[in-house]
Formats: sequence, C-alpha cells, structure tokens
Amino acid sequence: MTRILSRPRPLLALPSRPLLLALGLPALLVVAQQQLLVRQPPQLEGLNNAPASSGPAALQARFSRPMQVASLEQAGQLSPPLAHSWLGSGSTLLLRLAEGQRIEAPLELQLAGRDERGQALAPSRWHWDPRPRVLAVVAAAGGEQLQLREHDGSWRPISPVWPEIPHVLPLGDGSGVAAASREPDGQLRLWRIALQQHNLRLASEPAQAVRAADPQPLKGGPVLFAHLSSNRLGDLLVQSGQLEPGSSQARLQRGGRRRWRQLPWSASGPMLLLPEGGAVVVPDTDGLHLETLPPQAPRRQTLPGSRDLSSFCPQAGRALLQRHWPDFRRSLELVEPGQPPKQLWLGTQALVASACSRSGDRVWALLMEGTEEPRLTLLALDRNGVELGRRLLTGWELEPGSGLHWDASGEQLLTTLRPRARGDAAPPPARAVLIDATSLELRPLPGPVKRAQWLVPG
Repeated sequence: MTRILSRPRPLLALPSRPLLLALGLPALLVVAQQQLLVRQPPQLEGLNNAPASSGPAALQARFSRPMQVASLEQAGQLSPPLAHSWLGSGSTLLLRLAEGQRIEAPLELQLAGRDERGQALAPSRWHWDPRPRVLAVVAAAGGEQLQLREHDGSWRPISPVWPEIPHVLPLGDGSGVAAASREPDGQLRLWRIALQQHNLRLASEPAQAVRAADPQPLKGGPVLFAHLSSNRLGDLLVQSGQLEPGSSQARLQRGGRRRWRQLPWSASGPMLLLPEGGAVVVPDTDGLHLETLPPQAPRRQTLPGSRDLSSFCPQAGRALLQRHWPDFRRSLELVEPGQPPKQLWLGTQALVASACSRSGDRVWALLMEGTEEPRLTLLALDRNGVELGRRLLTGWELEPGSGLHWDASGEQLLTTLRPRARGDAAPPPARAVLIDATSLELRPLPGPVKRAQWLVPG
C-alpha cells in the first residue's frame, strides 16, 4: 500500500500581504502625523486675563508646545513699554507687569518668540486693557440703577430702574453682577446680571462695549435680609432669610451654574468666600472659622478672639482683620499663611474700611472719630505697621456701607464719600472718589452716586 505523506503545516501561518498593510498603515500614519506636527510652527492656543493674585496686571498664555521664555521676552513688545516678565516653563506661561507702575491707557502687546525646537511663533498683536471699571448705584428717575463708568468717563446703565438697590456685588471673575432690589413692602429680590467684557482682543478686531444681559432672578422668592459674597472663580454665596427663627440659610452657586448647594454652617455675621476659592470664612461668637467647601473633605481652622474680617489682600492667604479689645480699642491685624496675626495699628478710632496691596506690603485704613461731626482720616502703613502717610479728609463723610477698594493697575483706591453739609443746607449727594495710593490725594469723579466698587476685567 502506498502511503501518502503530506507536508506538515506551520503552527503560525504568516499573515498575508493585505493584512500586513492593514496593520502597518495606521502606525505609519501616526509616525507621519507626529513628524508633521514637529515640523509645524508653534501656535497660541489661548490668551486670558490672569487673576489679581498674579500681580497688578497679568495674562496667562497657552501654547501648542513648550516655548523659550527668553525668546518671548526678546521678540515680544509692550506699548507703552512697561516693565514686565514672562514666568513659568513649558507650554503655559504667565506674562506679568511689575508692581508700582500706573496703567493709564490700553496696552498694545506684540506676541512673538520660538519654541524649544527653534520653530518661530506667528506674531500677533493684541489690545489689552487691564484697568477695572467703576460700578456704581446711581439715582435715576423712579429709583436707583446700576451703571458702569467707562474709561472715557461716560456712564452706561446695566440694569433696570428699581425702587432701591441696597446691595450690589461685582463677581470676582468679572463675569457679572449680583444685586438686591427692595420692593415697596420692604422685601428684597435677588438678581444676577451677566456681563460680557472685551478687555482683551486681537488688534485687528473692532472695539466693543461691555454687554449686559437681562437680569435673572436668583433662586427663591423675596427675602427680608441678604448678604452676597463672591470669589475669583465667579462663585456666588447668598446668605438670606426672614424674621422667623431658623429661616436663615446660606447657598452657594458655582461659577454661574444653575445648581445651588446648601451650606451647613450658621454664622453670627456675613460669611465671605476666600478669593482663591475652596473655602469660606464663617464668623461666630468663638472667633473666625475657615471652612472648606464641598466636595472637599470637611476641615475647620479657627482663629479665636473678638475679630472681624476687614478685607482680603490680592495674594492668597493674606487678609486684614479688625480686633475688638475689652477697653473698646480696635486694632488692625495682618494675617499670613502659617503665622499668627501681626498688629499694624491700635487706637480708639472706629476702623470703618481697609485695603491692602498684593502681599500686604502696603495697607490703607480709613478711621473715624467723633459723633456730631465725625472726622475721617486715611492712614497708609507698611507690613510692619510703620506709618507711610496720613491724610485728614476734611469736608468729607463716608457714605454708609462704603468700603475701600484697591486697584493695583492704577495704584489707586476707590471709595464713596459725601461732601459735608454746610449749616442747615441739605447734604450734597455722594461721589465716587479715587485716592492716589502714595500721595493720598483725592480725585472725586463727576456725577452723584450712592455706592461705588471696582468691576475687574473679565
């Protein structure tokens, strides 16, 4: 019998040529795409205003690949030629202006440089105005209205006329304004007005005015009292309630989202969001508590004593506190991360407002003494409490509820003062007043207002 022997088959058959092509083509495409991307010039993917904690004026730039910082400084230009520097490494960098410079007009920025492979970035020119605008409550026919003062001195309404506007808060990221209008029955209605600012644009694009959306009512009906707070992320904290016990509540809205979160803490006074986000200052009879915000794990830090938070400094973790002593004196304290409060001033006058520079190197305090004819004094201090300047604000009274607001880009302060009435004459209307941070000279702005604050660029 003839035996037919067959050739043994290999355990693994070699793939066919079509299969090899199918498997190898995607890999070849990936390699080719990578080589193409490497040879392409870098691109600017984003340019945005940086938070106030970064300096008097700063931009955050995001590139498609890591850049040579030195080349950006050499090839770029800033007009007027203010001192500035590029900070960071990699593809996300910070352009920051040096402190102590006054920005009195919009800036023109030419952006150019090379990436770490030596490829040139396509030059671009930008119109940049880092100056804040004045936001004010202004008397109008039939009540009061929110208005913005443009840099050319003109005023623009951004709200309807309401009977009264007792509370107004510019959101910390410049995206809008929160306000409370008083109804004829004394109840408050809470509103949010979204704003579109155009402080940064390509030089080839036309200039645009600030756009204000129609006011949107905040969640919930009328309330008897309310307090508003915001941070640089645009979060909004609303404390509100009625006269009934237990009606007070605190709610948080993240960055303009619709959802509200109920906060679990009760407070003896206004709760204030930390400017950099993530926590809230809660006052009670035991002192000041720093509480982390959800979804972070609960954590509390306590500063005991009879203290009030007077104002935040632009740099994270720094603030000014007012301490009340048993002998009725008050003191102003600077608090910094990891350090006990440092006393800057102690006296018998009422401390009615304060402000500080970026890291607390300079501090301003508005003091009031006397009852029948209160006298206002503006005091400038360094971080060790050494007096840098003092000015008696003769002929002026502080408008109730007004604060002292710092503008690093213009090296100036903003407050609301009322000229003192003469004899039995009716008191003149209040004015928004700019104060030079060094000389402490006053510059009242034209037109009467009720209250004024800064609206930061958005």
